[in-house]
Amino acid sequence: MNQFNMADMFGKISDMQAKMKEVQDRLSEVVVEAEAGGGMVKVKANGKREILSVELDKDVVDPEDKEMIEDLVVAGVNRALVKAEEAAKEKMQEVYKDILPGGGLPGMDMSKFGL
Repeated sequence: MNQFNMADMFGKISDMQAKMKEVQDRLSEVVVEAEAGGGMVKVKANGKREILSVELDKDVVDPEDKEMIEDLVVAGVNRALVKAEEAAKEKMQEVYKDILPGGGLPGMDMSKFGL
């Protein structure tokens, strides 16, 4: 009987790995947007933590204040990357919650799977 349960567990792990790969492949479709400077800079990123676009409000483009633009772009990119990471984790958690009810296997560190 224990062998059957063990085989079932390994089957679930295999299913989870396949579904996680599928979700990871689809993370490029997850798009988040973050703002900095009260919306003067908008940055879009995907679930793979790739920057898709940076949009600057015309009022922020001041040739005399290049440093402000740079700071706002950095802030916007960092916020977008944080949102992208959160969205990716949420998608990945959906996979293992469906496969392994109760939060996974006892004693198993799910962070190794990107969770």
